[in-house]
Amino acid sequence: MKLSAALSILTDLRFAIQVAILPTLRAILHSPCLLLCPHALSRTFMANLWVAFGPGTDENGRPTKQRLITPNAYGVVLDLGAGHGHTVNYLNRARISKYVALEPNTLMHPHIRALANEAGYHESDGTLIILSCGAEHTSTILSLGAPVDTIISVLTLCTIPNPQNTLKTLVRDALKPGGQLLYYEHVLSPRADVAWWQRFWAPLWAIIFDGCKMDRPSHLWIAGLKRTHDGEEESVWREGSVWGKEGEPEEHLFWHRVGRYVKR
Repeated sequence: MKLSAALSILTDLRFAIQVAILPTLRAILHSPCLLLCPHALSRTFMANLWVAFGPGTDENGRPTKQRLITPNAYGVVLDLGAGHGHTVNYLNRARISKYVALEPNTLMHPHIRALANEAGYHESDGTLIILSCGAEHTSTILSLGAPVDTIISVLTLCTIPNPQNTLKTLVRDALKPGGQLLYYEHVLSPRADVAWWQRFWAPLWAIIFDGCKMDRPSHLWIAGLKRTHDGEEESVWREGSVWGKEGEPEEHLFWHRVGRYVKR
């Protein structure tokens, strides 16, 4: 791997600190108790950071998400990590009955609500539900009652604690038979040299980006989900397809996989 590609992440890290440090310091001055709660401080920093990073990240993945989400998502949609709610921009409103946005960082909820309302989803009529929990809080998600037709994960599996168990539970208990999982994630590269640098930078990146792990093979975990049927273990999926992000170089530290899987 070229050293220039391996060190390219430093530009993103520098920009992240530049754009988020001052508003985060102002938040600390307003509420000094943030210094006693590292988790809340990290989310405050991330909320300020995403104001600058979110629109560009969304635009960078627009063609990919248009191909993945727009023609496929339907029914009750569960967005595992809504962020600022950009997913609603790719949903075909005529095919969606309810948009459920999971976002544990409550500082981002006003952005979700604004974009969702603009797209025609409202809490007042039940077509919009915003939950201040992560995907790992499966009991809260299941308490909604209605099974899910479409689970969407966009750059989210990198931050979920114990993602393999969370995926297994959500697909088993929340997703309808015949329902689908759509994902667009940055994952561990199959190239050993790129993967080495991903693992090298992962601890620092996780500190700046609120726990984001850049070295997870999330696409392999999804493909490998199993269930037991008639005493035999088999894939939980009836069908599935995976592809890459068009034009993305192999030496990219954020190597993406895109997939659509349909549950048996």
